[in-house]
Amino acid sequence: MTDQPQTISRRAFAGYALLVGALAATRALGAPTLTAESPMGPFYPTGYAGEDDFDLTLLKGHRARALGDVIEVSGRVLDRLGNPVRGAKIELWQANAAGRYAHRNDRSAGPLDPNFQGVARLVTGASGEWRIRTIRPNFYGPRTRHIHFDVSGRAHRLMAQMYFPEDADRNATDALYRDLGSDAATSLARLEAPATYRWDIVLMDKV
Repeated sequence: MTDQPQTISRRAFAGYALLVGALAATRALGAPTLTAESPMGPFYPTGYAGEDDFDLTLLKGHRARALGDVIEVSGRVLDRLGNPVRGAKIELWQANAAGRYAHRNDRSAGPLDPNFQGVARLVTGASGEWRIRTIRPNFYGPRTRHIHFDVSGRAHRLMAQMYFPEDADRNATDALYRDLGSDAATSLARLEAPATYRWDIVLMDKV
């Protein structure tokens, strides 16, 4: 069976042209650069039935906090023109301080932490603001430290990974980080104070 040449409809071509034009116009206006897309990864928390609030370090009914260095990460979800996206849904998940996910497919040697939430689900307010308190994730395998994000605006859903600026050497050897090329900067958090990070997420939405 031979491959047939692929064709594109006029409507699809027109839609693509509009998208390219919008991106070009956005850059010309000095608007924020869209956050780079990244793979979902193998440890998406399907079937998770635990807590999912903003504080991943403390579970209700547990006296002890999660093991590891406590950090805070905050930011805003913005549209491609820099306007805040109210009501954006954010789901995030990460490895614990031992570099292990609370997922049945993670066979790494690191121990699970019964006091670590590992997952958060948030909704942005009027200013597009969001924040979490969590544990600095550890490396696992060849991967550098990162936190996974699944962000849904009004018209755009983005899978992204947030990276840490102090891990520059390890980031440079991470295949997924390198694949981002010049867009890697859009996935890099900003260290604002000890254990405090800022990361804005820019969607293709237009509010």
